[in-house]
Amino acid sequence: MNDENLPRIMSMDFGLKRIGIALSDPLKKFAFPYITIPNDARLFENLKKIIEEKNVEKIILGIPDESPGSEKSVYNNILEFKKNLMHHFNIEIILWNETHTSKIAERRIIQTVKSRKKRQDKGLIDMHSAAIILSEFLDSIN
Repeated sequence: MNDENLPRIMSMDFGLKRIGIALSDPLKKFAFPYITIPNDARLFENLKKIIEEKNVEKIILGIPDESPGSEKSVYNNILEFKKNLMHHFNIEIILWNETHTSKIAERRIIQTVKSRKKRQDKGLIDMHSAAIILSEFLDSIN
């Protein structure tokens, strides 16, 4: 059997404008930044395509470590998004603490991306944050 056909794990860094996505390798050892997609009317259509093409068996959804009542929090938006994911896809969804992943992603990008213009791309941070979320999850199961 070709490794490419093995199921993968996908992680998401949810944002009101964009969603960063990372994927595991087929053996579920490593996480790779994959893509950033707009959080718009075509969101679930775009997610369906990725889930089917990459044979995703599980989604790790980053959620901040803060109280659901705080005003600036996207906490409730993420819980609502999880409900919508469950409605659209018959797939396991795990909430994972994403505290500090954006800061770690920013440092990683500064170290690895030479072009200052490319480093300004917010989508780059979103998909690298998703990769950090997924790396932490994979480390916890391996």
